[in-house]
Amino acid sequence: MPDLSYLDALVLGVVEGLTEYLPVSSTGHLTVAEKLLGLSVDDPAVTAYTAIIQLGAILATLLYFVKDIVRFAVAWFRGLRGGPARTDPDYGLAWAVIIGSIPVGVVGFAAKDLITGGLRSLWVVAAALVLWSAVMVAAERIHAAYDRRGTVRGEHSVTPVDGLVIGLVQCLSLIPGVSRSGATISAGLARGIDRVTATRLSFFLAIPALTAAGLFEAYKQRADLVRLGLGPMALGLVVAFVVAYASIAWLLRFVASNSLLSFVWYRVGLGALLAVALIAGWLTAT
Repeated sequence: MPDLSYLDALVLGVVEGLTEYLPVSSTGHLTVAEKLLGLSVDDPAVTAYTAIIQLGAILATLLYFVKDIVRFAVAWFRGLRGGPARTDPDYGLAWAVIIGSIPVGVVGFAAKDLITGGLRSLWVVAAALVLWSAVMVAAERIHAAYDRRGTVRGEHSVTPVDGLVIGLVQCLSLIPGVSRSGATISAGLARGIDRVTATRLSFFLAIPALTAAGLFEAYKQRADLVRLGLGPMALGLVVAFVVAYASIAWLLRFVASNSLLSFVWYRVGLGALLAVALIAGWLTAT
């Protein structure tokens, strides 16, 4: 396979930045984009590249939420010493993020060969886009019930149990097409957490999960990554960072007054279109 071109890197960086935090599946979109660009989706170097440009999106998250992250870290370290500091809501939220980050790390490591191999199929992406949309609809209905009862919870009520449940659901996002943000936001809504808090928690949970995946793949496939080209790789990281930062700001404004149903229609439409393309032979599954 030829080295990754700058155009390839630009396209993949934009796709990553746009879709990483929207509940539409960045992995699914990257897989489709790679196929359209003529790249081999099961090439270890391409798989590693898609994980590495996620670091650009993570840097955007760190910059956007740096004040919150510092606040949570300070509350967590103070709470470890015991005393009244453990009653600080930020202490509980910090534990929710820590605990919620563990399951996806364990499952991701244990099933890494399946994730980077058998699941890297456009048939999997198409099916997951449609099927997880039903879960998103169900989460919205559950959240509406909380809203009618007036029991929707805010950021200061997030508990470690919330983190564990959302973290377990996040494991399903290892299936291309499910969407990590779609899984975590849906889980948060189903737990009765308000939309903005569920979305912010999704961002916080992304930091350890995506950072670990990106660094692991960078080390594992370091020789292949050089073959793809260091220049295009740097371009993809920068583009993903810029686009992801804008996506974060937009999504937080959007979810403040809108449901996830708009994304559901898009997901179902894309899944159906992919299925048609595969059946017609316009695209190959791997």
